[in-house]
Amino acid sequence: MTALYQLIAAPFVDFEFMRRALVACAALAIGVGPLGVFLVLRRMSLMGDAIGHAVLPGVAVGYIVSGLSLWAMSLGGIVAGLTVALLSGATSRATGLKEDASLAGFYLASLALGVMLVSMRGSAVDLLHILFGSILAVDDDGLLFVVSVATVSTLVISVIYRPLVVECFDPVFARSVGAHGTWVHAIFLGLVVLNLVAAFQALGTLMAVGVMMLPALAARFWSEDVSHIVVIATAIALVSSFVGLLVSFHFELASGPAIVLVASAVYLISIVAGARSGLIARWLRRPHYHEPHEVHR
Repeated sequence: MTALYQLIAAPFVDFEFMRRALVACAALAIGVGPLGVFLVLRRMSLMGDAIGHAVLPGVAVGYIVSGLSLWAMSLGGIVAGLTVALLSGATSRATGLKEDASLAGFYLASLALGVMLVSMRGSAVDLLHILFGSILAVDDDGLLFVVSVATVSTLVISVIYRPLVVECFDPVFARSVGAHGTWVHAIFLGLVVLNLVAAFQALGTLMAVGVMMLPALAARFWSEDVSHIVVIATAIALVSSFVGLLVSFHFELASGPAIVLVASAVYLISIVAGARSGLIARWLRRPHYHEPHEVHR
């Protein structure tokens, strides 16, 4: 029992930075879990990655102006992410180019610009901090920001949940009944940007997308009901964060990558053993034909 306590509970009981990291990860999981699910359902999985990189120039500008200031970098990231999302949507509507292709062009330019800006005015350490974050160094302001964003995101998702579900499965019907799909889509993208900016404070721009998308992708292998998928994705994000923090503590590894690697392991397990469409379940549901027995006269 003592060994189990030292392995699982002691790091969080004995060290305040571990408790802060756990609370921040829990808030992130609750905030990004549902968003990742709807990105997957809307076939926009790579959009989360694109927007996560698109916030980088805004973060870099905030860093250049105010140093490692939470609020300056967050404001810059929100402005940059929303700008790229709106520009890609406008370009898609004006030219007929698919929205994902348009977003890819803008986000690649944004990523290159952000890295160049940080490299010009900062050190390699600063660039690594922005790209990969440091969940174990979350301070009071960062924790308050992450929890506030998760709270707002949860409340807004609960309000637009039904139109989001309808638009995912039947956008034509949603438009025919006046479900305000354009506004719902805009609000949804705004929440994605806001949560990715909050997540970057803890995990960095590269790791934040992993916490958003991997649990959602894994959850799809376990259920067909949207509400169940949301709950499962959030639970996977919570468990991955908890286990990843323990792994990083005991083995002295980087916390952000450890969390994402645990989520990746759950995703791989889900591919094989998922109850709805995992490889084993699909194999068991396949009809197995046998050679007919010879009839003896």
